[in-house]
Formats: sequence, C-alpha cells, structure tokens
Amino acid sequence: MSAKARRQQAVTRLIEASEIVSQSQLVDLLSAEGISATQATVSRDLDDIGAIKIRSSAGQSVYALPVFAPDRVAPLDQLRRVMGEWVAEVTHSGAIVVVRTPPGCAHVVASALDRSGVEGLIGTVAGDDTMLCVASEDVGGRRLAESLRELAGIDEGSPR
Repeated sequence: MSAKARRQQAVTRLIEASEIVSQSQLVDLLSAEGISATQATVSRDLDDIGAIKIRSSAGQSVYALPVFAPDRVAPLDQLRRVMGEWVAEVTHSGAIVVVRTPPGCAHVVASALDRSGVEGLIGTVAGDDTMLCVASEDVGGRRLAESLRELAGIDEGSPR
C-alpha cells in the first residue's frame, strides 16, 4: 500500500473515530501516529475521500464522511486519481464488476464511483479491499469493467 493510501486510510479512520474540527488537528493526530503530512496534503486527502463539514450535536463544525451524497458529483480527474492510486484489479461476471483495492480503501473508491456518473453504473457495495459494482442491462458488466480499467490505467487481466 502506498504512503498516500495509508495516510488517507488513517484520515478516514480518525474522522470516523473522533470529532475533527480542523485540518491542523488532523495533521497533529496523524503526526501522533507517526504519519507526516502538511496541511495542504491533508486538504487534498479530505477532498479525495469526500469528507465534508457538518454541525455536531455540540454545535461544532466537524469533518464527516457522507454515507450517501448523490448530488455531489466527483470530477473526472478526481475519479481518475482515486482509481489510478487505489484500484489493483477489475474483473466481471455478468452484470457484476469486482474491483480490488489495498486493504481499507474499497469504500473510498466506491464513494468516488457512486458520485461519478459513470455510464452504466447503477451502484456499488464496498467491503474492506473489494467492491462490487452493478452494471445496467444496456451497458453490461464487460463494458463497465473496461471503462473502470481505463479510468484506473490498467490492462485487462493485468493486476497491479
């Protein structure tokens, strides 16, 4: 797993476990775990993983990961960056496309895909390092898998 993937996995875990109110707080928490990151890097990481600011029950503005945000469309270059960084393999069977990632990264890729508007993608289900993508009948699994491989920059049958 790349340093970026490990850092973003830690950012995700920290957001889910704590009320993070600022990027500098996140930089400090990462540093406490032995992960060096600048505020600018953390800012890009928060954008990559789709983090948003919400109002906590205590009234503070904190970072959160949206469960479902269909109106927030991921830009194509962000999707290519996420796919290129974290997708290791794409296979299909019928209308189901299986995407493999490093441990702890499938949900980030799934979230980016769900927000992307990729033609023929109905939705995703993510585990830890594997996600399932459901293809529409008119596009099918084979064509969707080809599109996802192209976005990730990998060839068919060539896992990274």
